Amino acid sequence: MTFRRKATWLSLTLALLLIVLSACGKGGNIAGTSGNESAKETADTEKTTLTLLIDNQTAIDGIQAVADEIKRELNIETKIELRPGGTEGDNVVKTRLATSDMADLMFYNSGSLFKALNPQEYFVDLTNEPFMDNVLDSFKDTVSVDGKVYGIPGGSTVGGAWLYNKKIYSELGLSVPKTWDELLANNDKIKEAGYTPVIGSFSDSWTSQLVVLADYYNVHSLAPNFAEDYTYNKAKYATTPEALRSFEKLQSLRDKKHFNDDATATKLEDALAMLAEGKAAHYPILTLVLTNINANYPEMMDDIGAFAQPSDAADVNGLTIWMPGGIYANKEGSNIDAAKKWLEFFVSPEGVKAYLTAMKPEGPMPIKGVELPDDTYAAVKEMLPYFESGNTAPALEFYSPIKGPSLEQITVEVATGISSAAEGAAKYDSDVEKQALQLGLEGW
Repeated sequence: MTFRRKATWLSLTLALLLIVLSACGKGGNIAGTSGNESAKETADTEKTTLTLLIDNQTAIDGIQAVADEIKRELNIETKIELRPGGTEGDNVVKTRLATSDMADLMFYNSGSLFKALNPQEYFVDLTNEPFMDNVLDSFKDTVSVDGKVYGIPGGSTVGGAWLYNKKIYSELGLSVPKTWDELLANNDKIKEAGYTPVIGSFSDSWTSQLVVLADYYNVHSLAPNFAEDYTYNKAKYATTPEALRSFEKLQSLRDKKHFNDDATATKLEDALAMLAEGKAAHYPILTLVLTNINANYPEMMDDIGAFAQPSDAADVNGLTIWMPGGIYANKEGSNIDAAKKWLEFFVSPEGVKAYLTAMKPEGPMPIKGVELPDDTYAAVKEMLPYFESGNTAPALEFYSPIKGPSLEQITVEVATGISSAAEGAAKYDSDVEKQALQLGLEGW
């Protein structure tokens, strides 16, 4: 999950907290069964200890808070084992699975990286557990293989969204755009008023990918087989009109001169300042940066909103999201019943509430019926309707294991006029070929 790792790395360099978990806070509630009556039966038994393996790049405050509550309520103690992140950490996970040395519980990526672990062999099937009814189907899809579900969400989602300055919108009488043409029209009015329409922060090149990556909800809606066909070399970005459109949108921002003139020299922190201080109207980015904005401009947080990247039709309007890592129970664990009760508590109202005592939301949790606390960022609140209406889709990397390493350089080229949209899409099709061959995927 290259993109997310880069975001995480950057957030570390900026002293950001890593993926902060969200949704309801004090008084938050999850619809349906609490699921904890059966779990609490464990509290009457002897103390149980479970081990949890997690990477050392993930903020564990929320998980630790839930673990503390589980110890108090269920008499299950959690011993957290830290492993490296990145490729080194992946190798640790694979080695421990292969040698039957895995912890009782494991926090790990959802999506294609998890599915590559052969979950059927190593993890407990949670498909028919009643507490899984609380988990959104969009998350289940990212931890399912052959129709069986293996994990619960270990945190909140992050949106690939357009953050916008609500004061500028109010001053100019603008409405949140539902189509790409409406967005471009807003940009024209913003430019005429003397503001920067869209922030490009290409000095941190990973940020240049968002217009393409955040468009995946639209691609998925209009070409639902694209991810599978793309994985098995039956479809290309350059020859699939719905996918090529993602690159064309990026080019259109360049053609209309909607980016700031110094985009190639602008860094992420500069971009956040421009947005918060009302010098620019839009910034397409991951919503994890809300923590950074709040750290430096807390008084401006109510001025920052978020909307999904528009399609070309108002009736296709949804948010591309990055799912949190999952928590999985080891099939060879020391106490599978206790592990299930641990997972059940984690997604219960009590578990979510405990989690949020240590975290501030950056995006909704993929759990049904969660209510956000009053002090949730305004931008996160504006993401909720997409979840409530079912208009979300995980990013392509959750559906397909191939993601070219050069996308961020290619999108900088398209955004700055070095390459056209068609040229950029073709370059990216070539970029993913090496990875597909390394993975041994059929069709390549």
